[in-house]
Amino acid sequence: MYQYTDFDKHFVRQRAAQFRDQLERNIAGTLGDDEFRPLRLQNGWYIQRHAPMLRIAVPYGELSSRQLRQLARIAREYDRGYGHFTTRQNLQFNWIPLVKSADVMDLLAEVDMHGIQTSGNCIRNITSDALVGVAADEIVDARPYCEILRQWSTLHPEFAFLPRKFKIAVNGAAEDRAAIAWHDIGLQLLKNDAGEVGFKVLVGGGMGRTPIPGTVIREFLPWNQILVYIEAIVRVYNRYGRRDNMYKARIKILVKAEGERFIKKVEEEFAAILERDLDGSAHIIPQHEFDRVAAGFVLPEGVAPRASTGDGAPADAPVAYRKWLERNVHGHQIPGYRAVTLSLKRIGQAPGDATDEQMDLAAGLADKYSSGELRVSHDQNLVLPWVRESELYALWQEAKAASFATPNIGLLTDMIACPGGDFCALANARSIPIAATLAERFNDLDELYDIGDIDLHMSGCINSCGHHHTGHIGILGVDKDGSEWYQITLGGSDGSAQSGASVAGKVIGPSFAADEVPDVIEAVIDTYRHQRAANERFIDTVKRLGLDPFKTAANAVRRTTAGDRAAA
Repeated sequence: MYQYTDFDKHFVRQRAAQFRDQLERNIAGTLGDDEFRPLRLQNGWYIQRHAPMLRIAVPYGELSSRQLRQLARIAREYDRGYGHFTTRQNLQFNWIPLVKSADVMDLLAEVDMHGIQTSGNCIRNITSDALVGVAADEIVDARPYCEILRQWSTLHPEFAFLPRKFKIAVNGAAEDRAAIAWHDIGLQLLKNDAGEVGFKVLVGGGMGRTPIPGTVIREFLPWNQILVYIEAIVRVYNRYGRRDNMYKARIKILVKAEGERFIKKVEEEFAAILERDLDGSAHIIPQHEFDRVAAGFVLPEGVAPRASTGDGAPADAPVAYRKWLERNVHGHQIPGYRAVTLSLKRIGQAPGDATDEQMDLAAGLADKYSSGELRVSHDQNLVLPWVRESELYALWQEAKAASFATPNIGLLTDMIACPGGDFCALANARSIPIAATLAERFNDLDELYDIGDIDLHMSGCINSCGHHHTGHIGILGVDKDGSEWYQITLGGSDGSAQSGASVAGKVIGPSFAADEVPDVIEAVIDTYRHQRAANERFIDTVKRLGLDPFKTAANAVRRTTAGDRAAA
């Protein structure tokens, strides 16, 4: 994985020192709260419902065991013993006292980590496929391009105060596992008929109050022009994006409103930047610079093609191991290797949460089985990218002992959920109790496997941090007269092979009370199981039947609940 240069290290340490000075002045009363607020936000520090929240950047999801151990230490010594991995491949802490925040920034800087640009109206953490660099279906390794984007966009003066936050995702595989259509800019790496590398460019995707998948504005852009093209896009957005209404300030609103005129403006700006490039100031990526960055992504020491050994299991291996192989183990581009998902979805723990002890255990597994490297997935799990086939059984045994081996990847209980109203000041309703109830109700693995592939995504408010719009089943917390209620959507897709083209789910009726939601989900699942065709997945059954049968089932739950309440 990429190693920070001396410049990078100095930059991060200097930023931590600057933050300490700002914090001390704020505590002393010489820097007011209003002046301090944008400074702390630019370093990832929010004030949430109960306490400060720190969001730590994990660029394109790559994480070393050393970094994960440092995060475990921070959780143990400064938080309440755990952290939360998010859909943006970041980590969040929810209970660190602000007076201790500078100490935490110093600890992060020790391992080349920070919270820079995890907040604010700027280009945020660059995300990618958790299998980037190892996926069997990879067309082009996206990591060097992600790293170049990270370096270029960090503290870019022209893009530090955009109309609204700005998110970029890059995918280099045949299957989109990065949900690129749901980002302000989505980039798909590909090769043309001549074997040249370039990007398909999508703009204007996003969720929130107006869920819109991105629009393709370039089918093929030469790779070395990508920074110039992004600069043109963001300049047009900076110039014409709305600043009078934060709910209409995202680039998706501009793209939707202007259509072809937006694309024309981008192309004009792109051409103008290139035309003015008489002194080499346009950000055309030189081959030597790309090669320098790409050199940081060579195979780890000791990783080399080897003869396949199969799954390495004894003949009497347990059924649980076979299920784990099916669900948690993924193909690899290096013969003799596999990528393995460590599930962070288990009963008694919120989706995406990991305790300090679990982080230390995961770091140990990475050292022993994956060349000291992990990935954070969009689905809020951890991935070991460099596991030898011959060591799969031994890894399973250790992962099982550490509660990382739940064989549910892609199934109903492998749900995405934001922290919701338990932590977030913006949330209308809690996500964690609903997630816990569903995990307990669908705890039978045989039942889960019979139900099959389902993406269940849950958000505590319309900001959509849990990506509920893209779930085959989506759950959205809403406020109704000061009470927690939940809308249910069906048929959403994040663009993966399992889900199909990127679309937002559709609401199946009025919102439901919290105690109705598990019964509604069960009724929806039962409807699918009774009406599915042979080997038909849930999402395909929804597409074939439409929403009416599921609405009927959901409304029956409401009538039953209403009758029970009246009787009581």
